[in-house]
Amino acid sequence: MKILKYLFFLLLIVFIAGSIYVATKNGSYDVAESRILEVPPALIYQEITNYETWRQWSWLNDPETQISLGDTTVGTGAAIAWDNNRLLEEGNLQTTSTEAYTGLVQRLLFDAGLTHVTSEMYWKLEPIEEGTRVSWGLRGEQNFKEKLSFTLRGQEIDELFRPILSRDLETLESQIKTKMEAYSIKVNGVTQYGGGFYMYTTAATRLSEVPQRGAEMLERVHAFMEENEISVNGNPFLIYHERDLDNGTAIISAAIPTPSQVVPPAGSSVLNGYLPSQRVVKTTLRGNHKNSYQAWEEGHRYIQENDLSADPQGEAFEIFITDPLEEVNPARWVTEIYLPIQ
Repeated sequence: MKILKYLFFLLLIVFIAGSIYVATKNGSYDVAESRILEVPPALIYQEITNYETWRQWSWLNDPETQISLGDTTVGTGAAIAWDNNRLLEEGNLQTTSTEAYTGLVQRLLFDAGLTHVTSEMYWKLEPIEEGTRVSWGLRGEQNFKEKLSFTLRGQEIDELFRPILSRDLETLESQIKTKMEAYSIKVNGVTQYGGGFYMYTTAATRLSEVPQRGAEMLERVHAFMEENEISVNGNPFLIYHERDLDNGTAIISAAIPTPSQVVPPAGSSVLNGYLPSQRVVKTTLRGNHKNSYQAWEEGHRYIQENDLSADPQGEAFEIFITDPLEEVNPARWVTEIYLPIQ
């Protein structure tokens, strides 16, 4: 009987000592990972605020995990819940506040064994020259049951989440880059282009530098038109006076349509031109302009396969339907390529 008493008191002492140990543990935590992602802040923001994408890059990409989306899936109030996850057995995540392209705050609830833990998850997006510095973490204050639960697991909350945050940030970058690379090409066929007046400037460049050089030239033309109060009458475009594939060079004009003929000041580098109405083969590229070479090839192939003849006097041109300054995702850029035919 005495032995049982001693065992009881010993267990009581262990229980009290353990309780004191758990109770006196620091319950505050702020676990965060920071990484430079070579993508624009706007694309990261669009991805992390939309719970429909989380299965593609977060801890929820486990195929065994059962996911339930809330009535709202994007922005403040959006929610997602899961069950049977190998890292965070069950839980839910709800967006409590957002700051466009800068960050957001979420309420995270997950199963920790003895109890459910509620934390504040946060994102901070800082634009830098290389892309975006992303900080992602969670913070909170553990109560006694939460501290006890992690003590019995033999794993602290930072040991659980730090690998998750680090791995998921890497997967997030890969996911966004893959989406940015998507493109499609469609040959629309023969059409009649109406033509019209335009303001332009001309330069020689390497074909590989056309996107950057063309953008710089269009900026100069646009600034000139604003300064001289000249109306814009359509989407900007590039005219290819020469396109030498063997040497990788081109002579281009960067142009912006205007409603009527304009006489520029003497000595101006920005001039007025006229694009005649002409018969063309139109090809539409959806995606980054770096894929335009393939789109041109598709257009030329269409001309050959349909027994058409290129106009030797005509000059091919590209119209930019989408403004890259307004749409940061290259996969959504739209460029129309026009090849003149007889």
